[in-house]
Amino acid sequence: MDTPAATHLGFAHFIAQADGLAHFLLVVLLAMSVITWYLIVSKSLANLRMKKHAEAFLSRFWDAPGLPAVADYLQNNGINDPFSHLTHHGLKAAEQFRNKTGSRLVESGSEDEFLTRALRRAITQDTARLEYGQTMLASIASSAPFVGLFGTVWGIYHALVNIGMSGSGSLDQVAGPVGEALIMTALGLAVAIPAVLSYNFFNRSKRQMLTEVDGFAHDLFAFMSTGVRNNTRVHKDEARVYTAPAARSA
Repeated sequence: MDTPAATHLGFAHFIAQADGLAHFLLVVLLAMSVITWYLIVSKSLANLRMKKHAEAFLSRFWDAPGLPAVADYLQNNGINDPFSHLTHHGLKAAEQFRNKTGSRLVESGSEDEFLTRALRRAITQDTARLEYGQTMLASIASSAPFVGLFGTVWGIYHALVNIGMSGSGSLDQVAGPVGEALIMTALGLAVAIPAVLSYNFFNRSKRQMLTEVDGFAHDLFAFMSTGVRNNTRVHKDEARVYTAPAARSA
């Protein structure tokens, strides 16, 4: 029994015997894995920072005596989460409505319609930010197993061709090369599984965040359109109360 020959089989032997297509598929799987883990780490850190800023802003918002105090907070601390971003758009829309000239299409409609459009745009922008990278994760999760399977089929094909040319069809001659080819399927699954799990996790976090933002948008609209707290409704002849921050910080 030729046991020494079996000791040469393995991943290193598979790489050494693989052709150009197999090497290309390995590079593709490696790139998919790097992208997946980059998105996992970067989105996890970004979500943690966003939740921390959101908690701080919401605490300040609900404790504020009125929207002017919230505007001052935004001026001093910037826009770092969907809630502050939504409030920024609401205050900016109120300021634009107060100073409107009536000569532009964007200024058409009542104050409530103007505010509603601004809040809707803000939610749309935040949705796009929260969905960053999820399309890539979904694509990797669905395609990586098939890339690995294609590599396995290609490897088995070459293994069988080599076995046929050698004229030996014994089990020990077949099992080794075929087993090596199955490494590609395992690599494809190893890439796909983290992508699937992270996609589901981030998608659930996105839905929860957007649900909270949508509820907050209704409260903000009520405060600004009906003046629930301290008569915060905007009128044309009121003094300027808000200047948008120079740039969005997150």
